[in-house]
Amino acid sequence: MEPYEETRRRPWVVGVSGASGTPYAAAVLRGLLAAGEAVDLVVSRAARLTLLDETGIRFRDAHWREDLAEWLARGADGKPHPAGVPELSGVRHWAAGDLAAGPSSGSYPAKGMLIVPASTASVAGVALGLSKDLLQRVASVTLKERRPLIVAVRETPLGGQTLRQLVALDDAGAVVLPASPAFYAGATHIQDLVDFVAGRVLDAAGVPHRLYRRWGGELGGARGEG
Repeated sequence: MEPYEETRRRPWVVGVSGASGTPYAAAVLRGLLAAGEAVDLVVSRAARLTLLDETGIRFRDAHWREDLAEWLARGADGKPHPAGVPELSGVRHWAAGDLAAGPSSGSYPAKGMLIVPASTASVAGVALGLSKDLLQRVASVTLKERRPLIVAVRETPLGGQTLRQLVALDDAGAVVLPASPAFYAGATHIQDLVDFVAGRVLDAAGVPHRLYRRWGGELGGARGEG
C-alpha cells in the first residue's frame, strides 16, 4: 500500500500567543522555512490583537497567506527584511478556534511545537491542561505524545504563580526558554537581538540555522576584537 501523502509531511507547529513579541515569531518562522521545515501555524485571537498593535497587520483566517507574507516581509524595526518573503508553500494554517484541526490529535504527524511568544495566559492554560483553544490543545497533545515543546515565555517580572506553572511545564518535559536576548553575539540592530532569541528556540528544536554568532570562547568577540 502506498503511504498516505500526509504521513510524509511532518511539520513543526508554531503557536503564536498574545504576548508582546510578534517579531520573535516572525524570525522563528523565517528560520524554519529557511531550513526546509514544514510549518503548521496557529495564531491565537489575542495574538492577532498584539500583531495589529505591533505591526498594523490584521491577521485574517480567510487571507492568512497574504497577511503572513506581509508580516514576514518586515523586520523587527518595521522596515523591509533583507531576506525578503520566504517561500510559504510549506506552511499550513489552522484557525485558533478549530479544535477539530489536524494537530489537535496525537495521530497527526507533527515533529513538535514551538510557542513563540508564550504569554502567561498560554503558559497557565498548557500547564493546567485547559485546552481552551487550538494552541493550548496542540501543546497538551505535544506533551502527552512526548514530542518536543519549546515555550518562549515573554513576560517580566514573573509572579510566583507563573513560575510554578513554568516549573510544571519543565517537569512535564517542555523546554522553558525565556525570550531573553544576549549581547555577546555582537548585536548592532534590533533584528540581531530578535534573531538571537529565535536562534535559541531553533537550537532547542534541533533545527540548523545561522541566525546569530555563536560563542567561540574568545573574549571581545562582541566588540569585533575576538
